[in-house]
Amino acid sequence: QVQLVESGGGLVQPGGSLRLSCLFSGSDFSLYMLRWYRQGPGKQREYLASIYHDSSAHYADSVKGRFTISRENTKNTMYLQMNSLQPEDAAVYYCYAQRSAVATAIWGQGTQVTVSS
Repeated sequence: QVQLVESGGGLVQPGGSLRLSCLFSGSDFSLYMLRWYRQGPGKQREYLASIYHDSSAHYADSVKGRFTISRENTKNTMYLQMNSLQPEDAAVYYCYAQRSAVATAIWGQGTQVTVSS
């Protein structure tokens, strides 16, 4: 059974950086398409970025140029490098995995990011 565990969240000052990690277990990591989402207080869950089997990436306009998604297949881990963080980036950040467009999506439990001085 596939499981996802996020880590790396915390408190950061405006303008600062954080790197989130998503550890995958239970199947062949290299076969999965992976995404990051976030959900701020009182907001809907927001798509941030995707990374595919060939490590090609796609970003939402809201984070393009500030966030970088990556994956390390040898470690079964996906990352989200977040730079120039602002208070509006504060949210619970979730990772997501899906083997194919018709397969069941798997979500992690989330990691909290707080941006405040």
